[in-house]
Amino acid sequence: MRLEFTPEQADFAERIGGICRAVWNTGLEQRREYRRRDAWINYRQQAKELVEAKAEHSWLSEAPSHCLQQTLIDLDKACHRNGTFRVRWRSGRHWRPSFRMPDGGKIEVERLNKRWGRVKLPKFGWVRFRMSRALGGTVRSATVSRDGGRWYISFLVEDGIVQPGRHASTSSIGVDRGVAVAVAASDGRLYDRSFASKVEAERYKRFQRKLARQKKGSANRRRTLDLMRAMKRRERNRRADFNAWVVNRLTARHGIIAIEKLPVWNMTASARGTVIAPGKNVRQKAGLNRSILDKGWCQFERALTNAARYTGTTIVKVPAAYTSQTCSRCRTTDPESRESQAVYRCRACGHSENADVNAAKNILAAGLAVTACGDLGAGRSVKQEPQPSQVGIPAIRRREEAK
Repeated sequence: MRLEFTPEQADFAERIGGICRAVWNTGLEQRREYRRRDAWINYRQQAKELVEAKAEHSWLSEAPSHCLQQTLIDLDKACHRNGTFRVRWRSGRHWRPSFRMPDGGKIEVERLNKRWGRVKLPKFGWVRFRMSRALGGTVRSATVSRDGGRWYISFLVEDGIVQPGRHASTSSIGVDRGVAVAVAASDGRLYDRSFASKVEAERYKRFQRKLARQKKGSANRRRTLDLMRAMKRRERNRRADFNAWVVNRLTARHGIIAIEKLPVWNMTASARGTVIAPGKNVRQKAGLNRSILDKGWCQFERALTNAARYTGTTIVKVPAAYTSQTCSRCRTTDPESRESQAVYRCRACGHSENADVNAAKNILAAGLAVTACGDLGAGRSVKQEPQPSQVGIPAIRRREEAK
């Protein structure tokens, strides 16, 4: 939801974001230094040292203390989840300022009219914001972030909704994420949308050429960058709206949804390689990476997981190997049957179908096989015990009789 800060409040929010960034970077450097000495420092130790640092450096006291503590908590979780040396720094140029206020008891929200509301934040006072919908629950925390030239707020709300034990429908569906079509379902439906028109794409290219000619640090360059960021922000909003629209329909209709388990992070890695071992087909790989990121594969999976919590839909992730090369009718695997990005024609049985729909049917079949074995991919796994081979039983008996 968009915040309407006064100029003084916007400057204050910018300072808080900078202080939280400094605390993150300092805490990360401290953790890395400890790891180099085969030692470890946890959140409690860093929180105590933060109190001492605030006594020595007055500028740390400008930010609310719970915002700084929450920054250290997030850093602690990131280091445990990814490893200390894999956690990224927060750059002053590329990182968008943001901070979280975890104490929901100090946050008050009031609706002013149909479109606007106001929120009372610690050290900020009352701030108007665009209240697009009712919160529908108790506020637990609030995150303030800047995107371009505007500030936004997101609330963590306890709505009291309990996840259903099972979906009202027993139907199942397979979903394939593609490049030509964003989402293809096993029932034959194709969901796709262009997030940037041809006119916008050409305009963005003109801005890129204009940016290359402008002097770094100039006012004209900053103005061009603001226009480019605004275009990308509209594109991101359209992508998020599309994913929410598709996910809402899939989870409302089906009790089981099977999707591919795709390592999008690795799939979109650069193919440049190193100076010693340069990569191959770098331009083609870069184009594929842009297409994958444009379709929002990872965002779709996140939205699907979040929406399934409210409908009781079971999300099953299956391996992606050979799903696009296998015929959904005769189960023959042949890479040559995939004639193009959109056409699949089996050379064994002659079955012809949209390639993405064919892949979605294979994903559904694999997902139903997984659920039949009891592995629902929800943190528990009920594996069947391996049965003895029927071929080997008579031979074992004959050996026993011979003895």
